[in-house]
Parts: sequence; structure tokens; C-alpha cells
Amino acid sequence: MSSNTAISRREWLENSMFAAAAASVGPSSFSWASESLASAPSETIKVAVIGVNGQGGSHLSSLIKRPGCEVVAICDVDTEIGQKKGVDRVSKETGKTPKFYQDIRKLLEDKDVDAVSIAVPNHWHALAAVWAMEAGKDVYVEKPVSHNVREGRILVDTARRTGKICQTGTQCRSQKGTIDAVKWVHDGKIGEVKLARGLCYKPRGSIGAKGNYQPPKTVDYDLWSGPSPVVPLTRPKLHYDWHWVWPTGNGDLGNQGIHQMDIARWGLNVSDVGKSVFGFGGRVGYSDAADTPNTEVCVHDYGEKTLVFEVRGLKTGDLKGAKVGVIFEGSEGYVVLTSYTSGSAFDKEGKKVRDFKGGGDHHGNWLKAVRSRKKEDLNADILEGHLSSALCHLGNISVRLGEQVEIGEIGGRLKNLPASAVTGEAFERVLKHLSDNNLGRETKLSMGRHLTIDSVNEVFVGAGSSEANPHLFREYRKGFEILRV
Repeated sequence: MSSNTAISRREWLENSMFAAAAASVGPSSFSWASESLASAPSETIKVAVIGVNGQGGSHLSSLIKRPGCEVVAICDVDTEIGQKKGVDRVSKETGKTPKFYQDIRKLLEDKDVDAVSIAVPNHWHALAAVWAMEAGKDVYVEKPVSHNVREGRILVDTARRTGKICQTGTQCRSQKGTIDAVKWVHDGKIGEVKLARGLCYKPRGSIGAKGNYQPPKTVDYDLWSGPSPVVPLTRPKLHYDWHWVWPTGNGDLGNQGIHQMDIARWGLNVSDVGKSVFGFGGRVGYSDAADTPNTEVCVHDYGEKTLVFEVRGLKTGDLKGAKVGVIFEGSEGYVVLTSYTSGSAFDKEGKKVRDFKGGGDHHGNWLKAVRSRKKEDLNADILEGHLSSALCHLGNISVRLGEQVEIGEIGGRLKNLPASAVTGEAFERVLKHLSDNNLGRETKLSMGRHLTIDSVNEVFVGAGSSEANPHLFREYRKGFEILRV
């Protein structure tokens, strides 16, 4: 990044121009921009799935034999995966062979495609969705919907400007068990709720030693890199392990954790990015090619309400029966969600008073809104996805800007920060967690910056803002810009 570019970006951020993002997203230079943005899909909604490895396979499972929906195209930068897991699968299960594209730009020129379901790496989420909506396609985009805060807001503004339907891939929003549990909280059944805890206690092993590796020969690595710099591959595996390096991923806070972050924010009934954030954490227990934390605590201050999120990537136990889940603490009891579809409510003495169960159909909800042309029909409109994704990014920024200190020092520093009692409790659990994994108090973690947020304009203000605000956006490689003016 040149110094001139960095200065101009910082000036933009510090002048709080997020609110003007919609106006600054100009018409696309691609030929497909002239396509009508108001056209309704045909009776059969023709869908393309972009990215069919991993979660993309689940997208296909949801869409491939659905009445009133036809998967007419597959797009994947890995030609082998795209063919075997995409084209061949659709052909075998439906008797119809979809078109195949390696380059998303070519796919988006296809006027036979009404809508796209996106399951690519995080650094491509917002860009692919923005391009698709500009091309006149409705969008289902996986979580987190963005790789950084500003592009998430641009994504929301693009959906509003084009009138396209854009669903976030946080499927818990469509699960009956989760919906009923959140309603129980909103209805005051556990009293006043001022605290939500999001948990991602999910052990993750080493991804291998840092080195120089070759991408698969079936991958267009330049296209895979997209908006991020094209740099040598430093980890053994290209696919999936992109989650654990900052240029393409957001760690487990933005991978698994975004689901629980979204539920926690939903249950607290807050609709912005909060007043301030701080966090601490690091990658401990082993040394590998990754650089995102495997142990992390982030605290989001909403004034009278607090959202605390904990990530643990080493061997761990649970909290009130939850490992990957959410806990709402009320004045008259608490609710624990232990999976995407189930949980329970308890009274103040810990006696169970209600179970919550039941799944849902998130892609079905999206297609319903595609037909109705009403974003209000969506269970997870893109605005909800942006706000919850932004919380993950903000927490990560605090930790990334922190000072490396021995964990024994962190407890004392927390006493001067918001929600110190709640955070101190989380810190004590981290100490035990590290001890259980044979890590002593001399282990170093990053003690993150306490950063104040202008939640209207989604920028940092005050102390530390000049260092933090550049992390709200990124440099986009030529040809892969999210803003084209």
C-alpha cells in the first residue's frame, strides 16, 4: 500500500462517510450492468451456486431437487471440484447438466441465471454479492457477509439501491428452536436481559508448518486471490485453511462464531455495532502457518447491555452445557442455546422450565422473498448479516492492535474497562483453559485496544482511531474493486 493511498482511505474513514456509501457505488463497468434490475424471476427460479466445496455442497443439497427451483450453473475457481462436486452431482441427481464457469464474471453475464447462492472464501463474499446484484441477480451469501466492516455496509447499500433480495447465510434465523428461544428472551420470560455470551469452544489443530507451497493445478490462483494480494501460498492446504490467515479469513470469530454472534445480538435486541469494543487473545499451544487467534475474548459495549464472545481452539470443556452456543443471562433466569436448532430455558435456581427445538428452511425463506420481492420476508436480511459480521471484525481489530503481554498481566488491566466483572469472569475461564492445556501464566496474549465507536457512521473515534480505522477497509486489487466509480 502506498502512503498516499493509506492517507486517503484514513481521511475517508475519519470524515465518517459510510453513510454516503450508496451514493459512491457507481455503475459497474461490466457489460452486465445494463441488465434490468427490476425483472422478476420466472416461475422456476434459475439458480447458480458459486463455490461448491465445503458449505457449497450444503447449498446444493438444499437447492438441487427443490420444486420451483433449478440449479442451472456451477461456478468454482477449482475446475476439478467444480466438475466433480458441482456439475457431475447435479447431472446425476437431476438428469440435467448445468453450465460450468471458472470465472464469476463470465457467470454473471449469463442472463439465464436469476439468482446466485454464494459459498466462496470470506474475502470474496461481499465482492461476489455486490457484483451479482449489479448484474441483476438475487443473492444468498454465506456468513460472514464481509471480510471487513466497510464492504459490509456497501453490500447493504447495493441491495437497497438495486432492489435485489439478499439473504445472509446465518441459517439459525430460520430455525424454529432458535426463533422460539429468542422470542422467549424478548417476551421477558427470564426477566431483564443485559448480558449475552457467545461461545465458540471448538478445538482446532495445527494447519501445518509455514513454508512455500504450490496451489492445486486445477485452481486459477489469481482468480482465487481476487481482491486480496496474490502472494505465495504459505500453508500446506489452500482450501478451508484460508480461514486462519488475515488476508482471506477472519479466524473462528468470523467463521463458526458469526452464527453465535448473530444470535447473541438478535437476543439482546440491538441494531447497531455498539459503543465500544475491546478484546484479548492470541494463537497459542502450537506454532503453525496461521495467524488468527485460537483463544480470544471480545467485549461489545452497548451501554446498559453487554455482549461477550469467547473463542477457544484448544481442548476445552463447556459453559452451562454449551460449547458452540449462546447464553442469555436474565434477572429471573437464563436461556442456553446449545446447537443451531435447540436449547433450554432455566429459572434462577437452574431448574429447566422450557426446551426449544426445531429446524427450518433458510434457502426456502430466501426463495420465498425472491418471489415476493419483499426484503421484509427474509429471516436474515443482509443488514442483519452486516451488523453481526461487523461485530466480529471490530473484535478482531482490537486484538490485532494489541500489545503482547504475559497473561498474568491481563487480569489487572481489565479492571479499568467496561463490564470489568463480566470480562474478569471470562478471563478466569481463559486462565483455566490455558492451564488445562499445559500453558502457564508466562504465555503471551495480545491485550487489545479499547476502541470507541461512532455506531451511526461505523467508524472508530477518539484514542486509537487513527490506527484502527484503516482496518475497516482494505486495498482491492485492480479488476476486483468493490467500489467502481
